[in-house]
Order: sequence, then C-alpha cells, then structure tokens
Amino acid sequence: RPLLSPPNAQSPGTALHFHFHLRFHLRMFLCAVGLLGILVARAQALRMSIGARGDFVSALSAAISEAEQIPREAIQLSAGRAGFGGGGGASVGTYKDEARGVRYFVKSGGLNSFEMLRAEYSGLKDLEASGGIRVPRPIAYGTSDNNAFAIFEHLEFCGGGDGREMGRLLAETHRYTSEDNRYGWHMDNTIGATPQPNGWLDSWADFWIERRLKHMLRLAGSASVGDEDALIEKTRELLNDHEPEPSILHGDLWGGNAGYVKAEDGVDPVIYDPATYFGDRETDIAMTYLFGGFGSSFYQGYEETWPLPEGHEKRRVIYNLYHILNHYVLFGGGYMQQARGMASQIMKM
Repeated sequence: RPLLSPPNAQSPGTALHFHFHLRFHLRMFLCAVGLLGILVARAQALRMSIGARGDFVSALSAAISEAEQIPREAIQLSAGRAGFGGGGGASVGTYKDEARGVRYFVKSGGLNSFEMLRAEYSGLKDLEASGGIRVPRPIAYGTSDNNAFAIFEHLEFCGGGDGREMGRLLAETHRYTSEDNRYGWHMDNTIGATPQPNGWLDSWADFWIERRLKHMLRLAGSASVGDEDALIEKTRELLNDHEPEPSILHGDLWGGNAGYVKAEDGVDPVIYDPATYFGDRETDIAMTYLFGGFGSSFYQGYEETWPLPEGHEKRRVIYNLYHILNHYVLFGGGYMQQARGMASQIMKM
C-alpha cells in the first residue's frame, strides 16, 4: 500500500507508525529546503564575488588601456599572487597581461583609500621626474564599483646591488627641487597609515615645526615627550638659520623601502612606498640611520656626489624624532620612551 496511506482508526500501532513517518519525512523535507537555501545564497554570493572581481579586473584593464594607449580588447589580465602590504595597509597583488606577457603590481583598498593611493602614484611620478634613482613606474590609478587602486610597474627584486651607486643616484634625485623654492607638496599624503600634511610654506623651520613636529605631537595625544613648548622653541632655534634647498624627498626611507631589481644591463637600485614632499634632503639620509640597512658604501656614494652640510649630525636627531613619534602613533609600546630620550638630546644642543 502507499507509504503514507491513512491509518486504520482501530489500530493505535498503525497510527503511531504513520505519524512517525510523517514527522520524519517532514523533517527531511525542511532540511532539504534549508540546504537548498544555503546553496542558493552561496551561489548568489559567489556570482556577486566573481562579478565584483570581474568589475575590478575590467577597471584595471581600462586604466592600463588609457595610460599606455593600448586597445582595451588587446589586454587580457589574469590575477597572480595577492596579499597585504604597503603603506596604509593596502592590499597588494600582481596581474599579468597574458596577451603581451607584461606584469603589473597593483595596490588596492576600499574607496576611502583613493586619496592615499593617488598620492603614492603622484609621489612616484615626481620622484621619477628627477631622473635619479629608479622607482616603480607609476602607470595609473582609479576606482571600480567598490575599490580604489593604483597600478605600478612590476619589479623583480634581487641581491647583488651596489650601495655606492644607490647613494650616488639618491643624491641626484635630491637635486630635483620645487619650482618656487618653497617647502611642501601639492597634496597631503600618508606616512605608513598616518596622515601627513604638506601645505606649502616659505620657511623650512616653519614647515618642520608646523607640518611635522606639532602635527605628530598632536597625534600622540596625552603621551608627552616632556615640555612640548620648550621642545618646539628649541627646534626653531636650531633650524632658523638652516635654509636647505627644497629637494624632492622619498620621505619614508628606511631599509624596507629600498632594494635592488633586475635590469636589462644588470642590477638597479630602487626606492618605493614613498611619503613624498619637497624639503631638506638631510631628512631622507637621517632616516636611513634610524633602523639600519644601508652600508658605508651608500653614504660614501652620496657624499661623493653631493656632500651634506655642516651640522647634519645634530639635525639628524631632530628629523628622526618625527619618525619615532609616528611609530608610537602607529604601534605604541616603547617608542614614546625613545622619543623622550631624543627630545632630551635636542634640548641639550
């Protein structure tokens, strides 16, 4: 007889058996409906993810097409390795144009990271224009529906570079100065994930105090290096008679932002991930001492090309205080104690 035929009313066992089977099959039916709902939701999410990914790749392709004057239909991008890195916590990844065999390095983030990525693109443009040390060629920047991005030349890093050549080429980069002999830059940017104001000023002492020292002291909040007013006045006293040429600067030149890459004729030194502005070239050199990574040949090459002026050793502490305060803002911990020690050194100069 049918599996769920009505039970005989005079047979309690048969009725119980019928209701058991009814509940069992109803439960199986509900489970199946629930599973189907989950599968449908996952399929929809996957389609949306693939669609968003497709939109992102399409936006990258359009930006490359416009920047490099290549027909859009001739570009066939495929995604390579991806991860997190770079200033501001951007996502990074490599993409390859399968049609031409050309690789690109892409930084991306939410739409709120657009200005940060545009500033990095523009900073590398200015550093590239100096004709000095190599930087990743900036190619394009833009947005897709949900992401901002910047596209750069893909570099193949290697060992065996010449530190002396790196120093010499950095000095050549520093010879590129602002058009109106002022300090600052045409846009604000970031140093790591920290906002960095760059509004133009005529005086180097004013710029360093207003755009760098005071700014970072404000960000440090209630943590104090001591008598901040006294520190500011002492810094002004030490910088008042120092009027450097407003050189194009990397701005965040520690060992992790410099290296060597394969080139057609050997190995090129390269710098990347900048926090660009026009200022005292000594600030770049000062930061190379902060965390190490630059050998004696680097400094020899720089000095042979453009020697640093008298007093740069003292000013090194002034300039590196900014970076240590920034590390406190970003990471906390023992950096404030280090900053206090540096402030004490400055007060004794």
